[in-house]
Amino acid sequence: MPEVIFNGPEGRLEGRYHHNGADNSPIALILHPHPQQGGTMNNKLCFNLFNMFKDRGYSVMRFNFRGVGRSQGVYDHGIGELSDAASALDWMQTYNTNSRSTWVAGYSFGAWIGMQLLMRRPEIDGFISIAAPASDYDFTFLAPCPSSGIIIHGTRDENVPLSSVTKLGDKLNSQKGIEVSMCLVEGADHYFAKQQEEVVRQTSSYLDKRGA
Repeated sequence: MPEVIFNGPEGRLEGRYHHNGADNSPIALILHPHPQQGGTMNNKLCFNLFNMFKDRGYSVMRFNFRGVGRSQGVYDHGIGELSDAASALDWMQTYNTNSRSTWVAGYSFGAWIGMQLLMRRPEIDGFISIAAPASDYDFTFLAPCPSSGIIIHGTRDENVPLSSVTKLGDKLNSQKGIEVSMCLVEGADHYFAKQQEEVVRQTSSYLDKRGA
């Protein structure tokens, strides 16, 4: 998987990118967990999701937010990181001008950033939100939520109570024209240490359902 360096709002950003090559291949952007809690694009779940999208024929990128790895800049409490994600999507679109669909997948902090990106980019067709930190961050900006997607959460997540994520899913599903699938991974904590394959399987199954 080729390493790429592209321009972000505060300097160069480091990523890994697979280009499908087909004229209308779909694109997917993967966003990693919290930069100040060890989150990087090399997170195992992000890596596995990258390969899943690759195997499905997507052009796909995972990258380091500012201040992580070789990405320039410093942590910006989500504000700058959202701009980083927008820059990554811009970069992908320059090489995939005819892509038939656009997806964003985020894990933990990355899920929060990904959901905000939905509000900025109407071309995003769907989202994958894993261990969304609904108890730590405000998700009320999703009013209305512009795209349907799936929320995946562990039943034993001690970082983010299941009740907060269920409440978020119910609120989104109450909106007209939006369908959010709730997927609970039995026995999984916030890190899905033993359930990586199940998360990838559920994600792939949902993409099958959406014909994506």
